[in-house]
Amino acid sequence: MPETELPTASWGRRIVALIVDWTVSTLVVVAFVGLDEYSEPGSVASAYTLGVYVLESALLTWLVGGSFGKLVTGLRVVPVDGRIRPMNPLKLLLRQVMVALVIPPLVFRPNGRGLHDMVADTATVTNETFRSLVAAG
Repeated sequence: MPETELPTASWGRRIVALIVDWTVSTLVVVAFVGLDEYSEPGSVASAYTLGVYVLESALLTWLVGGSFGKLVTGLRVVPVDGRIRPMNPLKLLLRQVMVALVIPPLVFRPNGRGLHDMVADTATVTNETFRSLVAAG
């Protein structure tokens, strides 16, 4: 399926997924370092959230097609050609690093694919679109 035919998810839904991911990543860091350490001014513990977010989202996208936040909000990351198959984990890691650098909202195409998706040859779609791709085989 050509990339122009693949309907992408709305940016609003993706932002909600990002908020969920960031919240969960923060809770994981707080569970390991403690709330006092996390909230102490100048503590590097709060920076750990970024690393947890990048690793969580890249790993889960590679294994199950979406970060925790994306799965909770009904989104999936798929290869841009619409053929459901395993994706390159290094490209997915690069994709998430780009998201962490806030590049995607600044550079995106009219079809809704951000620069992070263009680099990784992926598209973020709804579960409905994902199911139709699986059914199409």
